[in-house]
Amino acid sequence: MCGIAGFIDTTRGRDADALSAIAKAMSDSMLHRGPDDEGVWCEVSTGAALGFRRLAIQDLSADGAQPMASPDGRFIIVFNGEIYNFLELRRELDNGRNWRGHSDTEVMLAAFDAWGVDGALARFDGMFAFALYDAKARTVTLARDRMGEKPLYCGWAGKSFVFASELKAIAAHPDFEPAIDRRAVAALMRYSYIPAPVSIYRGIEKLPPGATLTVSLDGGAVSQSRYWDPVAEIEAAPAFEGDETSAVRELERLMLRSISRRMVADVPLGAFLSGGIDSATVVALMQTLAEKPVRSFTIGFTDRRFDEAPQAAAIAQHLGTDHNSVTVAPEDTLQMVARMPFVYDEPFADVSQLPTLLLSHLAREQVTTALTGDGGDELFGGYPRYEKTAAQWDRDRPFSRGLLNLIPFGPLNVISSGVGKPGRFGDKLWRKLSDRSKPSIEMLYEGQMSRWRVFDRPIEDPIVGYFVEGTRRPKLDDDRLRLMFCDAVSYLPDDLLVKVDRASMAASLETRAPLLNHDIVRFAWGLPSRFKFRNGQGKDVLRKVLDRHVPRTLMDRPKQGFEPPLAEWLRGPLRDWAQALISSDRLEDGGFLDPEPVRAVWEEHLKGYRNWHFELWNVLMLQSWREAWKL
Repeated sequence: MCGIAGFIDTTRGRDADALSAIAKAMSDSMLHRGPDDEGVWCEVSTGAALGFRRLAIQDLSADGAQPMASPDGRFIIVFNGEIYNFLELRRELDNGRNWRGHSDTEVMLAAFDAWGVDGALARFDGMFAFALYDAKARTVTLARDRMGEKPLYCGWAGKSFVFASELKAIAAHPDFEPAIDRRAVAALMRYSYIPAPVSIYRGIEKLPPGATLTVSLDGGAVSQSRYWDPVAEIEAAPAFEGDETSAVRELERLMLRSISRRMVADVPLGAFLSGGIDSATVVALMQTLAEKPVRSFTIGFTDRRFDEAPQAAAIAQHLGTDHNSVTVAPEDTLQMVARMPFVYDEPFADVSQLPTLLLSHLAREQVTTALTGDGGDELFGGYPRYEKTAAQWDRDRPFSRGLLNLIPFGPLNVISSGVGKPGRFGDKLWRKLSDRSKPSIEMLYEGQMSRWRVFDRPIEDPIVGYFVEGTRRPKLDDDRLRLMFCDAVSYLPDDLLVKVDRASMAASLETRAPLLNHDIVRFAWGLPSRFKFRNGQGKDVLRKVLDRHVPRTLMDRPKQGFEPPLAEWLRGPLRDWAQALISSDRLEDGGFLDPEPVRAVWEEHLKGYRNWHFELWNVLMLQSWREAWKL
C-alpha cells in the first residue's frame, strides 16, 4: 500500500534534476500513504518521471523498494496495492528465475515479461493501481484493479501528462493550474461524491476500475481500454445450479481462500468489526485461520441510536478476538471536520467519513493492515432499498408515462415555496410525481439516491457517471439485481472505497476487502436471487455462512449504517462552523451555489422541522474544501 505519482513532459525540456525534483514533490505530498521509504526515477530522453512513497507491507527490505526495474531494464514500475496471489504466480513463473526478494512487485514485473500487460492483469487477484514504463514499447501504461479499490487520477498539466494516487500530488506539479469542474460540483450535490471519470479539477479524470490507459512516449498520444468489463462479466457469469447448502459451502470456501491470501503480510494485521453481517463474517473466518486472537476494532457513539459498539463487542467476545473500541464524543467533531478537506482532497460528503477516519487511527495504533467487510451489500443484496425500489417500480410502472405533463410545474413551485413549514408538502408531491415519471428502474433509483431533490436546487445538476443516458447496462431479469449492479459499479468504487482508502491511508493503514476477490464477485453475480433475498431481507447466503460461526441471536437486528448522529451535531457542536460556511456571502463566492435554497434548508434543520443533514453535509464539504484549497 503506497502512493504513486509521475508525469511525462512531452516538451522534453527538463533535465534529470528538474524531473526528479518534480516527481519527488508530487510523491512527498502523499507522505501519509508511504511513511517508510521513498523513491524517484526519471528518463531525460523521454521526459518521463516516476515518484513513490512506500508503506512497507510485504518484503520490508530494500529488495521491495520502488520504483522497481525488471532485470533486463525494460520495465520500471511504481505500484500501489497488493497482489494477493503473488505466491502462486511466483511458483508458476519460477523456471529457475533468480529472484532478488519476495515482494509482489517483483512478481508483477516477471508477469508482464512473461504474459504481457493484459495477460498479467487477467491473472492478478488484487487491489492495485500502477504505472508501468516500457522502454521497448516506448509507452507508460496505467492500470487500476477491477472493483476500484485503489485510486488513480490522470490528465494534463500544461504539456505534461500527469498521474497520481491523490489529487494533491497532481496539484504539486508546477504546470498544473487548478480549475473547478462544475459537473463535479453538481454531482457532489446530487450524490455526496464525485463519480468517475469526473474529478473536481477540470482536465483531470479518474481512471475507471478495470481499465488501462497507455501514453506514447513519442508525442503523448493517449488511448484507454478495459481489460475487465463488468457488464460482460455479469452477463457471462456461470449460473449457480446447486442447492442452498452447496451455495453456502461454496461461498465459505471462496471466502476462506480470499481471506487466507489477504492475511499474508510481514506486518501486524487486524480487522474492522461493526455489528453487521459483512465484517462479522470476515472476522469469524479470519479467526478460524489465525493461530492467535485476531485484533478487531470498532468505533462507538454516545448516542445509542447510532452505536453498534455493544453488538460488535458481543460478536468479538463470542469469536474470542482481541477487541478494541473507542467512543466518539460530540466535542471531538470539530477537530475531525477540520481534517476532511486534506484527507479527501476533492470534496467528499459521505457522512461516515468521520468515524472511518477515527477507526483507522484506532487500528493503526496496533496494526499496519486491516481487513474489512466492504462489498457484501452490493454483491449479496444487503440494502433494504433494493426491495423497496423494486416494489415501487412494479407499483408505479402503469403511471410512468406522461404523468408529469398532467400537472404543470408552476403550481408545484408555488406549493414548494412554503419554506419553513414542517413536511414541505410541495417537495413530497414533486418527489412522488417525479418518481412515477422515470423511464427505467435505474433512473428511479438514481433519483432516490440523489440529495437536493427539493424543487429549488442550489445548482444545475446534469447527471454524470453510471446514470448518464446511453450507458450500457447488463440484461438482468430481476430488478433488484439491476440495482445491485448500479451500486457495484458506481456507489461502491466512487463512494465507499474512496471513503475507506483515503481515511485509512491518512492513518498510514492498509485495508483489504476479501469480499471483492474476483472469484467471489463472479460467484455472487451467478447466484439466483433466491439465494440473496428471503422474506424481505438480503444477504441470505452470506447470513448462512455466518450462522456457522456466530449465533443468529447476536445478529438478528435491523440493518444499521455506519454513520454518526450528524443531524444533532449540526444543531450542536458543529453549528457555528456550519453557520459560517453557509453564510450568504460565502455561498455566493464563485457562483457555484444558489444561497437561497441552502439557507432555507439550514433554517428548517435548525428549527427541527426536518433533518436535512445529508443535503447540508454536501454543501459544507464543498465549502470547507474550497476554503482549505483557496479555490
